[in-house]
Amino acid sequence: MPEDPDAGRPTSPPRTLPGQDGTPTGRAAAAAIGVVVVVTLTVAALLVRPSFVTASADEQPHAAVSTSSVVPTGEVTRAEVTVDGMSFVPNIIEVPVGNALQVTLVNTGDQRHDLEFANGATSGVLAPGEQATVDVGVIGTDLAGWCTLPGHRQMGMVFDIVAVGSGTTASTDGTDTAAGHSMDGSMTDHSTHGSANGTAATTDANAPTMAALVQAAKDIPAYPAELPPLSNATEHRYTFRVTEQVVGVVPGLTRAVWTYNGTSPGPILHGRVGDTFHITLVNDGTMGHSIDFHAGQVAPDEPMRTIEPGQSLEYTFTAARSGIWMYHCSTMPMSSHIANGMFGAVVIEPDDLPAVDHSYVVIQSEQYLGPDGEPADAAKVAALVPDVVAFNGTAFQYDAHPLAARVGDRVRMWVLDVGPNSSLAFHVVGTQFDTVWSEGAYRVLRGASTDGRTAGTTGAQVLSLLPAEGGFVEFVPLEAGHYAFVNHEMSLAEKGAHGQLAVSD
Repeated sequence: MPEDPDAGRPTSPPRTLPGQDGTPTGRAAAAAIGVVVVVTLTVAALLVRPSFVTASADEQPHAAVSTSSVVPTGEVTRAEVTVDGMSFVPNIIEVPVGNALQVTLVNTGDQRHDLEFANGATSGVLAPGEQATVDVGVIGTDLAGWCTLPGHRQMGMVFDIVAVGSGTTASTDGTDTAAGHSMDGSMTDHSTHGSANGTAATTDANAPTMAALVQAAKDIPAYPAELPPLSNATEHRYTFRVTEQVVGVVPGLTRAVWTYNGTSPGPILHGRVGDTFHITLVNDGTMGHSIDFHAGQVAPDEPMRTIEPGQSLEYTFTAARSGIWMYHCSTMPMSSHIANGMFGAVVIEPDDLPAVDHSYVVIQSEQYLGPDGEPADAAKVAALVPDVVAFNGTAFQYDAHPLAARVGDRVRMWVLDVGPNSSLAFHVVGTQFDTVWSEGAYRVLRGASTDGRTAGTTGAQVLSLLPAEGGFVEFVPLEAGHYAFVNHEMSLAEKGAHGQLAVSD
């Protein structure tokens, strides 16, 4: 990748539910209850509590069509809702049956959010600092709301309207059957592909088959796996542009991806201990994004902050230690941003690392397929059930386009598991590793003894990595043939974590 700034170019008394202490934290045990003001339209004097506001005269609420057959009371309940982290505050309110409801959402968070109700009423997406008033309609039964941005609902951004006097308030086990989710935010409807705790979720029955994924990999160019060569520069400058696009998975199925410079993984950076990297991050997407380089040691507050569409930031770090280091979007929920493609690697070579004939980079990641053309299914992400597992972003791509070596070549494979959830047992079929380096330490070293045994007689069959861990292995193929490299958690290999090294004479 060129190293320049443009290199590589998204009025009733207040009510609370039993057990509430009145503190609107909205995050811990049961969600706090907001104070509700019922306003009689024909009464001039309004009772208003500080947590709630009446829409200003020039503020046009987002209207919704009421489907309730309840008789309107002619009264309006107005509530103000703010954002704290990944929670609405308050996230439960009580409204008398027959009252109209207007909710003003004030986005006091650090990224974009919205609030949509099950009847279709919505605030629209709001940038930090923006607000909008939602005309929810006449309340006749309990009603659920949530943030529709990918992964936010599963993180706990849910909202419950409890209809007082409707006979459909929350059950004793905390499940609001009319709302479709429990009061703690875990999902119960079938559209989520399973529960948020993973006990019911399974791989989608419509997930692509191995044969379909292998065939699809033949029709697209492979991600370049060769490690970019080292330069003599000690200062490296890159521009990373966040993009959001739709890519094909198999014929008839696409997925939305969020990327750095249009690819997933993003650019692979290569340097030495002591090198300094200057990254300009530009958000060309439609939502807040960020970046976190594990290769650096910097206070996260400024360089890792979420930036809005159209904004940019400068991120500078000096590589103090060797390794293959992950970088990724750190905007919440991180699991969804990583699963949607926002990750890459920085390779900082150990001192005096010997030259080899081939040096490849293999990055494992997971895909959790949502509806056609949509981002990752956040419920599947939370349930740890991937549909596809890939090396360098595309399942089976190195079966369709094998990596190359010759008999007697020394091959080094840098390996990184970016997750967000699954582990990696990296194995190359038909050979043994005479060198294994993992997270800063040699486990096996060719020509030397690392464990008191005779030099040169030890070896390894697998490099075991948890998410965010990395290392490298070396081996020398002795015969011509096709050497599969796989995740030896075989179910994950069969979902796409599989490739071939074609060795010629």
